[in-house]
Order: sequence, then structure tokens, then C-alpha cells
Amino acid sequence: MPKMKTKKCAAKRFKKTGTGKLKRNHMGGSHILTNKNRKHKRTLRGQDIVDKVDMKRITPFI
Repeated sequence: MPKMKTKKCAAKRFKKTGTGKLKRNHMGGSHILTNKNRKHKRTLRGQDIVDKVDMKRITPFI
């Protein structure tokens, strides 16, 4: 049986941490920023950790 190919769309969106968790960016921080207030844009800047439930869905593709 051949190896599974990496899903490139998932590989570009998620990065693995040293402990094996997945980092992700917040959604909605790239365009239509005029309608969002300063505080909201500031929170979108940082990265977040993927939940355990979603990790099971994502990890086979990375």
C-alpha cells in the first residue's frame, strides 16, 4: 500500500509545537479590518492551540 500524501492546505495552516500539539492562526484577521475595532484585531494577532477533538481530525493529514 502506498504512503499517504500530506494535505498541503492543512500543512500550511498548522504547525507542530515541541510537545506535539498543533498551533493555528485566528480566523478573520486578514481582510475587512476597517469594521473590526482595535481590541478585536489585537486578539486576532496571536496564535492558539487546536482543541483535542479537532487534533484527531487534523493530525493524519500533516
